[in-house]
Amino acid sequence: MTEFTGSADQGSVFHQPVLLSETLERLLVHPGGVYLDATAGEGGHASALLQASAPGGRVLGIDRDPRSLARASVRLERFGESFIPIQGNYSQMVAMANDHGIDRVDGILMDLGLSSRQLDTPGYGFSFRTDEPLDMRYDPNGPLSADDIVNAYSEEDLANVIFRYGEEPRSRRISRTIVRNRPINSTGQLASLVAAALGPGSRKGNRVHPATRTFQALRIEVNDELASVETGLAAAIDLLAPSGRLAVISYHSLEDRIVKTAFQRESAACICPPGLPVCVCQHEPTLNLINRRIIRPSSEEVAGNPRSRSARMRVAERR
Repeated sequence: MTEFTGSADQGSVFHQPVLLSETLERLLVHPGGVYLDATAGEGGHASALLQASAPGGRVLGIDRDPRSLARASVRLERFGESFIPIQGNYSQMVAMANDHGIDRVDGILMDLGLSSRQLDTPGYGFSFRTDEPLDMRYDPNGPLSADDIVNAYSEEDLANVIFRYGEEPRSRRISRTIVRNRPINSTGQLASLVAAALGPGSRKGNRVHPATRTFQALRIEVNDELASVETGLAAAIDLLAPSGRLAVISYHSLEDRIVKTAFQRESAACICPPGLPVCVCQHEPTLNLINRRIIRPSSEEVAGNPRSRSARMRVAERR
């Protein structure tokens, strides 16, 4: 959900969404349609969906972060009851929509990951640019924080998290350094320890901070992000009306791999293991793939928002 600074509204600086025109085009947004923004953030995509679906359109905006959702509600106040803000995990989108009398929607957007606002705003604990408490929860009432993981996980479990979710090949060295220096109380302290564990050569010729992968891994573990993606994709397919479209924007290979696998499986006529002489799975495909190749931001968008460079979109249509 990487975004860049846009216009001000009621004293707040909001952010512009990534792949906006591509999203509206692929979702086939039309007047009177019902849409769901599974990661509403500050309402950038939702605002465009509401404008494109007027008159008569509605948008459900889900977000785990009540702080972002509050800003979205202010930004979209002019749309009145057409915008329905819902605080929670998009993996529960079917029940959330049903609670508002909606059993089918015409399009769903899932813009995964964290926003620039969350990365840059003190208090979340996502960034090592400022020294703050180890939190990393989208929902401040979530049961697990980065502090819990860093200071309570065993050395082996911590190494596994950093390797699996950060794709960090030197996870065991990092984990050992962390455990030996407990307690760790801040993002700055953690970032310094990771950099020390990897040695001075980790910064040579590399613009990416050596703690980046470790911080990504902790954030994913704290928020159970990959499990939410898997469950959310299944829920989205259930909620889509026939010919409704699902657009998913991801920012790293772990997310995109899950989306690609789910789209391939749900668009296949057969999911039997290779080598069987006849199909026995009786699988019924639920999706048609709209784009065989991933959609990336234009060079103009990347120039204006370098953080959008890693964005990739996949789109499918409900059968």
